[in-house]
Amino acid sequence: MSDRTVQTGIKAAEDASGYWTANIRIIVISLIIWALVSFGFGILLRPMLSGISVGGTDLGFWFAQQGSILVFLALIFFYAWRMNKLDREYGVEED
Repeated sequence: MSDRTVQTGIKAAEDASGYWTANIRIIVISLIIWALVSFGFGILLRPMLSGISVGGTDLGFWFAQQGSILVFLALIFFYAWRMNKLDREYGVEED
């Protein structure tokens, strides 16, 4: 094996490792945000949010019923956008 082949293999392994590290980071951050909004705001922090009115109901109830769904949809679009950008950075985008 030549040095060039070894270097190409090492670079490919580093790119794959960097790609998956960035991918996992995006997933973990998205899951933390979703858990905070759905479980945290909708259940744990609901008593603290009960004094704030949104659309005729308290904010904690709103997060439990509507807010977590809207945040989940926003996270889906964010993830798709960010992964397309990451794919372009690492040269693995779809045609």
